[in-house]
Amino acid sequence: METAPKPGGSVPPKKGRLPAMRKKPRRYWEEEATSPAAGPPRKKTRTLEPGPTRRKSANGPKPRNQRKPGGRKAAQRRKPEQTLSGAQDPFPGPAPARVDAARKFCRIDRSEKLPRAKRKTRSKLEAAEAQEEEASARAARSELLLAEEPGFLEGEDGEDTAKILQTDIVEAVDIASAAKHFDLNLRQFGPYRLNYSRTGRHLALGGHRGHVAALDWVTKKLMCEINVMEAVRDIQFLHSEALFAVAQNRWLYIYDNQGIELHCIRRCDRVTQLEFLPFHFLLATASETGFLTYLDVSVGKIVTALNARAGRLSVMAQNPYNAVIHLGHSNGTVSLWSPAMKEPLAKILCHRGGVRAVAVDSTGTYMATSGLDHQLKIFDLRGTFQPLSARTLPQGAGHLAFSQRGLLAAGVGDVVNIWAGQGKASPPSLEQPYLTHRLSGHVHGLQFCPFEDVLGVGHSGGITSMLVPGAAEPNFDGLENNPYRSRKQRQEWEVKALLEKVPAELICLDPRALAQVDVVTLEQQKKERIERLGYDPDAKAAFQPKPKQKGRSSTASLVKRKKKVMDQEHRDKVRQSLEQKQQQQKQEKAKPTGVRPSALDRFMH
Repeated sequence: METAPKPGGSVPPKKGRLPAMRKKPRRYWEEEATSPAAGPPRKKTRTLEPGPTRRKSANGPKPRNQRKPGGRKAAQRRKPEQTLSGAQDPFPGPAPARVDAARKFCRIDRSEKLPRAKRKTRSKLEAAEAQEEEASARAARSELLLAEEPGFLEGEDGEDTAKILQTDIVEAVDIASAAKHFDLNLRQFGPYRLNYSRTGRHLALGGHRGHVAALDWVTKKLMCEINVMEAVRDIQFLHSEALFAVAQNRWLYIYDNQGIELHCIRRCDRVTQLEFLPFHFLLATASETGFLTYLDVSVGKIVTALNARAGRLSVMAQNPYNAVIHLGHSNGTVSLWSPAMKEPLAKILCHRGGVRAVAVDSTGTYMATSGLDHQLKIFDLRGTFQPLSARTLPQGAGHLAFSQRGLLAAGVGDVVNIWAGQGKASPPSLEQPYLTHRLSGHVHGLQFCPFEDVLGVGHSGGITSMLVPGAAEPNFDGLENNPYRSRKQRQEWEVKALLEKVPAELICLDPRALAQVDVVTLEQQKKERIERLGYDPDAKAAFQPKPKQKGRSSTASLVKRKKKVMDQEHRDKVRQSLEQKQQQQKQEKAKPTGVRPSALDRFMH
């Protein structure tokens, strides 16, 4: 007996319909979305609220994605900014910048009006002014982060600071600062010359009897130590602490921070002094033969060798502001040199006897010199080259050094005297010394450590690190000289510095002259052009055709009209010159032959 099939059992679906989707069974670990008592979910229905009726547009319904202009931006503007925690920023927007602080960093004179120029040029100038204003505001805001201030030593109740000993300063400062004062007893290989790296973190020292060493003087970690078995006259770090140059008895040698000899430059022989120009990658050497040599360490070539014609060169210093080398001579003069010139840029008569030491401050404004006449003088380098102050010392200073804040240190025998001024841009006062320290041997080298209130002194007994409060710049630029940079950061900085290397030909007394327009040369070129052409092409304004109607002012027609006028002017000038020549020839032919020339013939032309 046949049974009727159950509805929906095995009945095939009708044509044009899809088979019904079976409900996915729920697992035991899945929560039920709706309670079983609630029944099947109902569809959401939208109820219409009574409101103003809308008129249908004649062009049909508006698309759904059409919105009011600025709707989303206006909503974002009205919406208060929130952090990840949901709290609102109590100080929205950029941090305010003080007007006086921003004016200090501004490099554009806002009082001068923009010149009347074309629209494109004027827009570029306005954009440059806006960028400069934004940069000065950012610099003023970031100045708040420079919390460090330069310290200074002050005596109580009129106490003379020159009588304060280093032991008293070490007892008064914190433990980290007290660790920066130390003495290295190296009498076996002295006297010593020393040099700090540009970051102020590493120290290189060279003894006269061949001892060469490099160390991280902050952590007292020794990088390398060798004995070159030859007299060492000077030592100098190159662009980084990974390389340093040593002026030995005969030639110049380059070593790395592991003490491995990399190069031997035999063209630089009998070197007595070394100076490195960091922005030009130039190593300047002064020799006994009287030559000043510039070596480009980036390519390993000698840029130039200048003969000073002043005998043995044993006194040399560089101007950090313009990279000019100052040489002291035995006739009491100081000469200023640049690799772009074969002759000195200037000569200054400083002393009655020979010059013993020269030093220039970090701003390039003041130069201190000492001579055999026991005089210590400070000169103004801003074009006048006049002495500002002078002081007579009992023995005469053999070594001088300026700090980043303008302090002047002088080595007089076995005593180091330090003079201070009113600030960084003011000359030091030579009336009363700021600090005085006596060493165990005669001073052989002086240098202030960058970004640290430390003065390194090399003497016949070794190395002494003195604490000098207020000597260094308290805030450093992390992108330029970062004492805490890693090896990767140093490599990236080195690549960037090589790309931004300044050519040696740009070294001059006033670096600001490089950005000025050479008006004299432009006038000379214009004069030569007029003499070559026979007329001034810029005397008459260029022809500008008037616009015409009915499409006769196209670009091609304008160019044809301009060319036609120019050809006509050229024809007139040629015709005029030909007429003058023909007139001269007629006068020469009309002159009778065999007649003696008269003195009045010169007035006929």
